[in-house]
Formats: sequence, structure tokens, C-alpha cells
Amino acid sequence: MEHAYTVAAVWLALAVVSTMLASHLRISMALVEICVGMAAAFAADQFLQPDALGANLEWLRFVASIGAVLLTFLAGAELDPDAMKTKLREVLVVGSLGFLAPFLGCAALARFVLGWDGASSWLAGIALSTTSMAVVYAVMLESGFNKTEYGKGILGACFVNDLGTVIALGLLFAPFTYRTAVFVGVCAAVLMLLPSITSRLIAWYGNRTAAIRTKWILFILCGLGALALWAGSEAVLPAYIAGMVLARTIGRDHFYVRRLRTLTIGFLTPFYFLRAGSLVSLPALLSAPLVFFVLFAGKVVSKIFGLFPVIGMFRKERKERWYYTLLMSTGLTFGTISALYGLTHEIITKQQYSFLVATVIASAVVPTMIANFFFLPRHLLAETTVADEELPQLEGAAENGDAESMNGVEDE
Repeated sequence: MEHAYTVAAVWLALAVVSTMLASHLRISMALVEICVGMAAAFAADQFLQPDALGANLEWLRFVASIGAVLLTFLAGAELDPDAMKTKLREVLVVGSLGFLAPFLGCAALARFVLGWDGASSWLAGIALSTTSMAVVYAVMLESGFNKTEYGKGILGACFVNDLGTVIALGLLFAPFTYRTAVFVGVCAAVLMLLPSITSRLIAWYGNRTAAIRTKWILFILCGLGALALWAGSEAVLPAYIAGMVLARTIGRDHFYVRRLRTLTIGFLTPFYFLRAGSLVSLPALLSAPLVFFVLFAGKVVSKIFGLFPVIGMFRKERKERWYYTLLMSTGLTFGTISALYGLTHEIITKQQYSFLVATVIASAVVPTMIANFFFLPRHLLAETTVADEELPQLEGAAENGDAESMNGVEDE
């Protein structure tokens, strides 16, 4: 137990340092956490011992995983179903091409330029086809775009993109079995009943029993996550869909969503982003840097050439098009998951795994930094002004114990 507390203290210290650096540098905290994780792991390996940070400890992997699951759930809960209906064509077109262009482009690059075998090349195409829902949502949250129809469109396209990745991984490498059918059937039934059951629980116990919503959501997410892993899928996929179906029930309670974000971003996701950075082997990259640059260029260039003209059909303003395209060029969650799947099933070697994970993490950092520094469409943030003015008043009422202004909000 003492060791667990020590490791947690070290990781939370890294999270505090990341937050301070992000504040001074004025860039996304998630991206800084990834970079700090890379630097900390390299220093620990050089001056202490391999895995001195404990990145592969089972409890730490679980905390990082549940952080990604909750962050993905929040991203789904932020989506306005009515707004998504009006943007369905945009989301499907951008998301589908966002998957297909890098999937085919990077697979061809790995096969014919780098000389990888067929299975490794297809796995590389899958790992580099992703868009990071976790990074994009964290950036949307920090910038305020999560409240705009522009940001909701990007999040919807991210989901379609990653859904294509999951389907491709299943079709090419994970055979469909009875477990897959059970997973799909149970998820469909649970997600169909989830809004009505959640509404009734809140109505019956929301104002009498502490934190009923949070406990209920965590139960659902962990249950669906366990089922997904049992079926050979990933826990974050049902989490996003659960967030979408609860968008009307929970997503519109801004005060509750902000408290759930505090739990997620304040405690859980730093473990996820720091661990993602710590998985990169810098010595492996330095031994063959050209491979990394080829894969990174292939991912970003294929995303840009595949998406920029298409996004122009929906967004005419230059900054909006570039910001949209660059955020869709990111990768992290499903990219590292796909690469790890390939490594554990001996589809790729450990060196190939390091190249893929490094490329995925670089794609989470570089395009997002360029987008925030040079193409941030600040004019769209005017849509969030009213909401930003109202929420601090609500929080102030909570701190002062103003029961009337907090009527209907459960005591959590």
C-alpha cells in the first residue's frame, strides 16, 4: 500500500507540474501531460530503473483507463441530439473520410515504403487512422468550443472516425464470435432503456441520496466496459454512445456536468495522458528517426489531403477549415489501443509498436498546437459568452448554500 501511495504522489506531482506549464505556455493541459510523461519516463529509465514510474501497474492502468472512459462519456454527453440531426451529413462524411484516407494511405506507406509485411502494414493503417476523442474533447473543453455547434460537429466526426477504426480492427484481426453478438445485443438493450431508467432514478432519489447519478453512471460505464473487453472490443466505445443517449437527461444539467468534469480532469485523466506519454521509447525512436518521420508525415498529410477539401463543403472560413482539419488529424486513445493489440497478438514487433505509439502521440501534440497557435477561430467563441456568465453565478450560489438558487440540484 505504501508503494501505491508513493507512485500516486509522483504521478500527481507530474500532473501539477503539467498544469503549471500549460498555464504559462497557454496550450492544452492534456498535451503538456503527454510531453511531461515522455520526459519523466525517459529520465526514470536513465537514472533509476526501467518502469520506475510504475506505468504498467495494474491499478494505475485501471485508473488511466477509467479516466479515458469518463472523458469519452462526457464528450458524448456534450452533444446536442437536435444539433447532431442537423449536422448528420457533415459528421458522416467528415468522419468516414477521416478514417479511410489515413487507413489506406498509411497502410500503403508501411507496406511499400518501409517494407513491413502485410499484417503489420494493415495494423499500422488502423492505428494511424484514428482521431483522439480524449484529446479533442479536452481541447474543446479548455477553449470553450464544446458549447458551440462547431465543436459538437467536430466531436461527432471524431466518433464516426474512431468507429471506423474499431470496425476495421474487428474485421481484419479480431474474429467475430458469439461474444461479439452478446456484446452488441446487451449494449443495444441497455442503451435503449438507459435514458428512462436514469430519469426515474434522478426523480426518485436525486434530491435525497448523495451522488446517485455519479454512482449510477460509473456502474453503467464499468459494466459496459467489462462486457466490451470480454468481447474483444474497447471500453471507451460504449462509453461514448452512453454519453450520447444521456445527453438530454444529464448533459443539459451544466452544474452537474462541471462537477463530473472536476472529478475526471482533476484526478483521473492526468494518469491517462501521462501514461500515454510514458509508453514511448525514446531510444527506439532515436535509433531510426526516419521511420518515425515517415509515419508521422503519412498520417498528418493523408488526413489533411483527405479532409481539407471536404470540410470546405461545410466550413468556408479559412481558420475554421484548418482548425477542424488539424484537430481531426490528432490521435491517441484508439491509436495506442490498436498498436497494443498488435503487439500483444504478435502482429507487430516491439520496435514497430514504439514507432506507432510515438507517431500517435506526436499527432496528438503537433497538429493541436499548430491549430491552437495559428488557426483558433476565436470569433465562434462568442456563442458561449452567455453560458460562461451564468455558470459562475450558479457555482457561487452553491458555495454560499443558496438553497433556492440550487433547487433541483442534488447534494453530491
